[in-house]
Amino acid sequence: MNLSILKSKIQKLPQTPGVYLFRDVEGRIIYIGKATDLRSRVSSYFRALRELSHHNGDLVPEQQSRPIEMMIAQVVDIEVQETESVLEALILESNLIKKHQPKYNVKEKDDKSFSYFVITKEEFPRVLILRKTDLEKNTKNKIQDAKKSQISNIKYQTSHIFGPYTSKKQMEIALKIIRKIFPFHSNKQKTEKGCLDFQLGRCPGPYAGAIFKADYRKNIRGIKMILEGKKNNLLGKLGKEMQSLAENNEFEKAVGLRNKIFALKHIQDVALISSEDDKLQIQNHTWPAGGQESRINSKLFRVEAYDISNISGQQAVGSMIVFENGEPNKDEYRKFRIKTVEGANDVAMMAEVLLRRFKNAWRQPDLVLLDGGQGHLNMAQKLSHNLGLAIPLAAVAKGPTRKKIEVRTPSDPISGFSKEAEEILHNDRLLKNIMDEAHRFAVTYHRKVRKSEFI
Repeated sequence: MNLSILKSKIQKLPQTPGVYLFRDVEGRIIYIGKATDLRSRVSSYFRALRELSHHNGDLVPEQQSRPIEMMIAQVVDIEVQETESVLEALILESNLIKKHQPKYNVKEKDDKSFSYFVITKEEFPRVLILRKTDLEKNTKNKIQDAKKSQISNIKYQTSHIFGPYTSKKQMEIALKIIRKIFPFHSNKQKTEKGCLDFQLGRCPGPYAGAIFKADYRKNIRGIKMILEGKKNNLLGKLGKEMQSLAENNEFEKAVGLRNKIFALKHIQDVALISSEDDKLQIQNHTWPAGGQESRINSKLFRVEAYDISNISGQQAVGSMIVFENGEPNKDEYRKFRIKTVEGANDVAMMAEVLLRRFKNAWRQPDLVLLDGGQGHLNMAQKLSHNLGLAIPLAAVAKGPTRKKIEVRTPSDPISGFSKEAEEILHNDRLLKNIMDEAHRFAVTYHRKVRKSEFI
């Protein structure tokens, strides 16, 4: 394809999560990848190359010794498939790679580093993540010999295997999200005694009799359908089941399904595209993007802080301010006029702001700070659970003089606190600056609204 036509096509790509497929002149798929932002990700391949020369309008790199240059030189067409979340992009990428075996996804790749989701064949099945080498040590048949993923296992029976996936870390994050919606027992021991997961609600307690076997297996079927890329079919199935339960006056179970449906519809990317994806990776080798333009690919640690401002519930507003790598990014600031809460209910107002924020396809934060106490933190944890989010949360309470601060964090952070988040939470000066800025922005907007209504 002519380079100018290719560039024009890239500029028209959607800025949404999804999967991209590169095709050569014969229409063969030579590479498949995933992205949080399809346009930015695909264009990064071409920005990252060395200066390209042109030959009759075609794309010809000065050097084609590196795999990435060899690949880009062969690209004549780009195809994308949008997804509603990065989790779905991760799963779709794996399924498409398995189906098409693209040249530059598998060529010279050490396939022993691939990982797989494994559903065990037990009374109460577990969902495991195993590297190919670990899986093959315990199986009678090599994975490449298994046509239907029905593999006999010496240590345990496996009923389904999904993969390959190239990043075990991303799989672990994905499974945390899925497990929030469909909890399962994960320990080898067939008991919930001393099980922290059971106490925290991540395990439904099948061996403690806390869940019927049929309901437990429904959770496993839900996970299986997600990993098969059948989320829409799953939503339809859950919707029908919810309606049937409601018609039979089983409202508690119907509400439980409604929450699962809501969480499935609002899955966020939660850093599934990690910093390792900010570099161009082909054939198990990595080359950072070069030049000044590469800055847009660098990982910025994003902190979002929220505050509420009102007078006895009147002219209530909320603020969202953004700090990236310790500096405010005012272009990313957002303000909210409270619409659904009457009276002075600060926690409910904060809940409205968070819900409205996470309905938008803005870049996901690496840390969320809330102006408030334990009530705000409890609300945010529940909300994040319902939305299927895995973003570290903290509530920051300030005294009357706004000089002394008290930080509250969950006893069980959904995805744990990164090193950067820990540094911020223990840096009183920076933390105070962030929360003061959130307060200033909220108060400024509140005064503007109050003045406008007075006039």
